Amino acid sequence: MNQNPSKIYFYKVTAPYGCFSNFSPHSIELAGVRWATVEHYYQAHKFQDTKFEHLMAQIHQATTPELATKIGRNPEHQKHPNWDACKCELMYRAVWHKFSSHADLRQILLDTADAEIIEDSPVDYFWGCGVDRTGANQLGRILMRVRADLQMVLV
Repeated sequence: MNQNPSKIYFYKVTAPYGCFSNFSPHSIELAGVRWATVEHYYQAHKFQDTKFEHLMAQIHQATTPELATKIGRNPEHQKHPNWDACKCELMYRAVWHKFSSHADLRQILLDTADAEIIEDSPVDYFWGCGVDRTGANQLGRILMRVRADLQMVLV
């Protein structure tokens, strides 16, 4: 793994900084509902207020984040029409809750200081950096935003 003080790459849950992954086994609670992982929450909310809203319960009950993702990515299930416009803020909210409610994770994130955090996904050019590392790295950006917001709260 490529690690140095100025850049932190993460991807697999079992690798260093795996807790930064949305698949890490850390639950979040939003609006009185506990979600097994950030990935469960994210995938389910693609269908809120749509004719496929019944899938939210199915995703909520999925036994693994991989299964939640499989259901959420099924192209036969139409996402909310404004999904692309709101998915980053929804992800921020979920990641914020994850790191603000788990003290051990919060400390790991804060200990990264001002390092650039990069989701080293070889296939995802939106949430990660992609195989050639030219992707948008939106999840890494959200993690750095959460880190900055946590630093402000803890001052």
